[in-house]
Amino acid sequence: MDPSVRHSRTATRSLPRSGSRLHRRRASRPDARAHPADQDEPDEPVDVSVVLPCFNEEQHVLAEIERTVATMETSGYSYEILAIDDASTDDTLKVLRSAEDRFPRLRVIAFATNGGTGTARRIGTQQARGDIVVWTDADMSYPNERIPELVSILEQDETVDQVVGARTSEQGSHRLLRVPAKWLIRKIAERLTNTRIPDLNSGLRAFRREVSLPYLRLLPAGFSCVTTITMAFLHNQHVIRYVPIPYAKRSGRSKFHFVKDAYRYILQVLRMVMYFNPLKVLMPPSLALLTLGSGKAVYDVVANPVRLASNTLLILLTGLIIASLALLADLIVRSRS
Repeated sequence: MDPSVRHSRTATRSLPRSGSRLHRRRASRPDARAHPADQDEPDEPVDVSVVLPCFNEEQHVLAEIERTVATMETSGYSYEILAIDDASTDDTLKVLRSAEDRFPRLRVIAFATNGGTGTARRIGTQQARGDIVVWTDADMSYPNERIPELVSILEQDETVDQVVGARTSEQGSHRLLRVPAKWLIRKIAERLTNTRIPDLNSGLRAFRREVSLPYLRLLPAGFSCVTTITMAFLHNQHVIRYVPIPYAKRSGRSKFHFVKDAYRYILQVLRMVMYFNPLKVLMPPSLALLTLGSGKAVYDVVANPVRLASNTLLILLTGLIIASLALLADLIVRSRS
C-alpha cells in the first residue's frame, strides 16, 4: 500500500460522490478534449473550479492565469478560474479585469476591503461551480501544470476526498526559521491527529467541494486556512493523498510574517483539535496534574500526618477543573450536529 495514502475503512459515507458525477459528465462529452472551453454554458456546472487569491500580484498574475488556462485547456476537464482580488493596493484588479475579457473561463471577484487569503478561498469555494475545487497561489511558486494530475486522482479513486501537493523543498523567506517551525507544528498536528502529514500547509490542493462545505465556516482569514482544511478532513475520517511536487521561489514580495503567522499556525492546530477532539488536548495535562497531586498528597500525609499542603490542593483542583472542562467540551462536540 502506498504509504502516502491515508485510508479509513471506518467512516460511513452518506454523501453522494462528486467524482461519479464528474465521470458521468465527462463520459457524456466525447469531444471534451477537443473543445473543453465550449462544453458548458456560463451558468452550468463544470468539472473543476480553480480558486486563485490575489493580493498585490500585478507583476505576475497574468502569467499565472495564462499558464493555468493553457494547462486546463488541454486537460479534458471543463473548468473555471475564480480570481479573487483581495482589495489590492496596486493594479492587480485592473490586470484581472483585462484578462477577464481575454479568457472566457475566468471569473473575477473583487473585495472592497482586505479579508485575507482564507476569506478569499472560502468565498471562492462557496461560489465555485465545479465538483472539484483546486486551491493554488498566484505567485508562480506552485506547479499549476500538475492540477489535472491532482484532479484525476479524485476522479479515479472515490475513496479519496482531498489531494495535496506536498512540497519537496522550502523556498520561502526566513528559511532558517520557517523550516524548524513548520516541522514542529507539523509534528504537533501529526501527534494530535495520529496521522502522518507530509505537508500541513501546502497551498496547492484539490478536494471535493461537497465534502468541504460543512468546514468552510471554520476557515480563518489568514494563511492557516490550508492547515484548517487539512485538519478538518483528517478529524472527520476523509482520506487525503499526498503527491510530491516541486516548489519554486515566489515572485514578488512575500506576505508571510514569521512570528505572527507561526503563532497563528500553532493556535489554529490546537483550535481544530479542540473543535473535533478536545480530550486530545485537555486530558493529558489534567491526568499529569492529578498524578502529580496524588503523589504529592501521599508525601504530605507521610511527612506531616493529617495535613495537605496548599500547593497540593491547588494541583489537584487544577487537574480536576481541566478534566471537567475536557469532558464538557467533549460532550458539546459529540452533541453537535
